[in-house]
Amino acid sequence: MDNILEKPVSKQFSKELPADKIEENFTRQVNEACFSFADTRVPTNPSLVHFSSELLADLNVKINNNSEFVRVMSGAIPFKDFKSYAMCYGGHQFGHWAGQLGDGRAINIAEFEFNKVNWQFQLKGAGPTPYSRRGDGLAVLRSSIREYLCSEAMHHLGVPTTRALSLVKTGDLVTRDILYNGNPENEQGAIVCRASPSFIRFGSFEIFTSRKDIKNLQKLADYTINHHYSYLGTPSKKTYIQFFKEVANRTREMIIHWQRVGFVHGVMNTDNMSILGLTIDYGPYGWLENFDPGWTPNTTDSQYRRYRFGNQASVALWNLNQLANALYPLIEQVEPLQKILSEFRTSYLIDYHKMMADKLGLYQLNKIPKQFLKDLETNLTKSEIDYTFFFRELSDNSNQVEEDFWAIIEKTSYLNLKALHPHKEGWTTWFSHYVNLFIKEGIDVTERENKMKAVNPKFVLRNYMAQLAIDDAEKGDYNLLNELYQLLLKPYDDQPKMNKWYAKRPDWAKHKVGCSMLSCSS
Repeated sequence: MDNILEKPVSKQFSKELPADKIEENFTRQVNEACFSFADTRVPTNPSLVHFSSELLADLNVKINNNSEFVRVMSGAIPFKDFKSYAMCYGGHQFGHWAGQLGDGRAINIAEFEFNKVNWQFQLKGAGPTPYSRRGDGLAVLRSSIREYLCSEAMHHLGVPTTRALSLVKTGDLVTRDILYNGNPENEQGAIVCRASPSFIRFGSFEIFTSRKDIKNLQKLADYTINHHYSYLGTPSKKTYIQFFKEVANRTREMIIHWQRVGFVHGVMNTDNMSILGLTIDYGPYGWLENFDPGWTPNTTDSQYRRYRFGNQASVALWNLNQLANALYPLIEQVEPLQKILSEFRTSYLIDYHKMMADKLGLYQLNKIPKQFLKDLETNLTKSEIDYTFFFRELSDNSNQVEEDFWAIIEKTSYLNLKALHPHKEGWTTWFSHYVNLFIKEGIDVTERENKMKAVNPKFVLRNYMAQLAIDDAEKGDYNLLNELYQLLLKPYDDQPKMNKWYAKRPDWAKHKVGCSMLSCSS
């Protein structure tokens, strides 16, 4: 097993794509370039908080020298002769074109080839870049813990995602206004090392089209196809159409997984949409607790709730429409792009229907009425049922006893029994239909429950759990962070020793900062 710090570096992205002609690191508009070279900021006193042993194992590498590893993963020293860079992209934010955005606090420090796949390693919070605008390019321990834990948690839930390799403290203080309410405070600085085969976003293409830079738009499209969609063949108009279709398919699959596990991204701007269909940029995310299709974890989105749980598929489609507009100059045909967008809508509904059937342990999709699923969602909402808790309890008790089922409702609802009682009739009617469906299927109870457990996690990274780990870590205690990391490696396993995390959100967390809604700086 190789030492990760001794791996030969690749320079695929920075070698094959156009670089910013200006090498000085100051805030500016960057034209005709996919990236700008940018050195990382040297931290005062970097120290290791945690690293992902699972990601190292997946990449078949190890750490031989902790001290050198910390210096590289904090940006204190470069990785060998790799020239670090920040990527250029634009984006639509909350439905409006925002122009150039780019990696304002992320710097790519290395590229490696693992199992014939080129991986990029990126430090988030390692200092300013030409894209930092009014920002300082830094990150705090609070938000870094959230990104580190969530990246790895999502991977083990089976959700397409970028990964996180390491989390280090910088030894420096960073000023942040967590709620944007005019009360900034100094917080501990930190850096996450993110890893992914690519950090190219929808906005990477949008920026070139917005500037009518078709030459570099094509260079980026060809690069992306050649390295990430090579099975589509040589780039051409036909290939560009197939490329867009593949991106749409991967994006749809990602959203289905989000809905399956109750994940809400919180800030689905086009600059936060991966061209590989990976979950990227963990900011004000959250998991559904009481089922509410209108819930968003993002304080910035609290008025219009554009990025609410029930709207994530629609926003993904809207974002894909912006990508279609960006790729249009290479295709010059509207009809095939419109067809793909139309197919997204149809295919999503089919996939969603199947996903919900899997969560309920049902097999015969054509026998499951759409109204049956709508009634379930209505009941879940009215009864304020904990999404994760309910489906996992159902996975353990998918029998035909009404009293047992009602006990699940009482156990997983955030309402008291008096407030819950008026909803009993609706649940009784729904449960009767549910029982009839699986009686007709004739599937063995154990087989059905195993199927359900495979898609209904027992453990997810609830915001209050992350906040507890943050509170301890800010005092220098990383035991809880490590406990949650270990817990989330096997989210579908029973793990009886971890049952304290198998529960509804505690009352104290309902309105606590960091446990309910969060800002984009969180």
